[in-house]
Amino acid sequence: MKNIITILFTLLVFNSNAMEKTVFDHSISLANGEALNLDKMKGKPILFVNIATRCGYTGQLDDIEKLYQKYKAKGFNVVGVPSNDFGSQTPEQGKDIVKFCRLKYGVSFPITKKVPVTGKSKHSLANYLVSISGGKEIGWNFEKFLFNGNGKFVSRFTSSENPVGGTLEKKVASLLN
Repeated sequence: MKNIITILFTLLVFNSNAMEKTVFDHSISLANGEALNLDKMKGKPILFVNIATRCGYTGQLDDIEKLYQKYKAKGFNVVGVPSNDFGSQTPEQGKDIVKFCRLKYGVSFPITKKVPVTGKSKHSLANYLVSISGGKEIGWNFEKFLFNGNGKFVSRFTSSENPVGGTLEKKVASLLN
């Protein structure tokens, strides 16, 4: 009987580990409607940032782009995920969000379609980001979620965390070394 229990427990642990999801198991579309192929980012760290165009933190787009430019040759990826959930601070749609980010802040990293990141209708990727990072709902624009090259969650950063020169940049650099 003890051997049967041990075997069942081993199978349960093996199956739960085999079924463990990573960020690569999720999908989201780019602002132009094309699917963002997260599989192409396998083996490289990814930073997901819920962005907005009319927020007090919107200026962080400049530093997020600087961080991306500094480390992209080493494989670092950034994905901007616009939302209108906080004070309706992203009134634009799709390509207009991208145009704003590119023209005003020089953003070159991918930007997804605008999606809900809170509430019952939040996008499945946002739901995953929240659940994998401890279950606390996204509280404002420009929260950041860092994953390693294997798609495993590394750390979550608040809106006030500056992308350059602090803990976030140090964690990115450590994932690339």
